[in-house]
Amino acid sequence: MELFHALNRGVDKRTIFMDERDNTRFVHDLYEFNDASPAINMKYHIAGKKSQSGPGRRPATKKRIVDIHGWCLMKNHYHLLLSEVIEGGMSLFLRKLNVGYANYFNERHKRTGTLFQGRTKKVLIEHDSHFLYILHYIHLNPLDFRTGARKWREGTIDDIASALTHLKKYRWSSYLDYCGEHNFPSVVTMDLFSDVFKNYESDLRKYVGSFKISEAPNNLE
Repeated sequence: MELFHALNRGVDKRTIFMDERDNTRFVHDLYEFNDASPAINMKYHIAGKKSQSGPGRRPATKKRIVDIHGWCLMKNHYHLLLSEVIEGGMSLFLRKLNVGYANYFNERHKRTGTLFQGRTKKVLIEHDSHFLYILHYIHLNPLDFRTGARKWREGTIDDIASALTHLKKYRWSSYLDYCGEHNFPSVVTMDLFSDVFKNYESDLRKYVGSFKISEAPNNLE
């Protein structure tokens, strides 16, 4: 099995998740388009009509094409941690996901043209050190929204407890599911990391606990 970190952002770094409705829609698409069947209902959904399936209700005929081991939505980009279930599944899934969400977004926000900057970048996770870090990296991205925690990639943070609280309040990632809270459990597959992180919340807390403490103001934006 090969594991990939897939990421894409809005063209010209534009915002692609304008509000909670857009976030919810993308998470729904993570579920809906993870299927070997053609996306024949794509146009049906972009009109805003109710889906006949969705997170929490997986039809018996649905056949996954990828496993989503982790994910996070930011304002102008997304992160996914993927492995293929069927040959060619990753390319098929990402194409359906990007096209389907772009169709929805353009119709809802009355725009035309390309939404994403190009083909989704896929980084192969080749080394153990990368494997042990990548899930933390994806889940820590929402710290970019905290003024005093934006240097987390450099191992510096203002307040560890507040940063962890911020992550627990951020719904748009797989972090809550890994912490044992059912957020979007039908989207994410957690088996791959179950032997590595026995208690994921505790393990992430230990990892963040190794950061240097800065004197940055502790406030949210």
